[in-house]
Amino acid sequence: MSNKNTDLNRRTLLKGLATAAAAGTVAAAVSGTASANTVTDKKDVEKKGDGYRETQHIRDYYDSL
Repeated sequence: MSNKNTDLNRRTLLKGLATAAAAGTVAAAVSGTASANTVTDKKDVEKKGDGYRETQHIRDYYDSL
């Protein structure tokens, strides 16, 4: 009887671990998606820089092509 009880406990433990791992994966995917879809203000983007600048070394590179 004790062997059957041990097998049942082991199965219950393994099912719980699998469920916890699946729930953790889903939670990580959902939080990653939510943070990737956040909207940034235009003011924040403008403060980071003026964007692409064609400097002399860039012009030299284009001339070499």
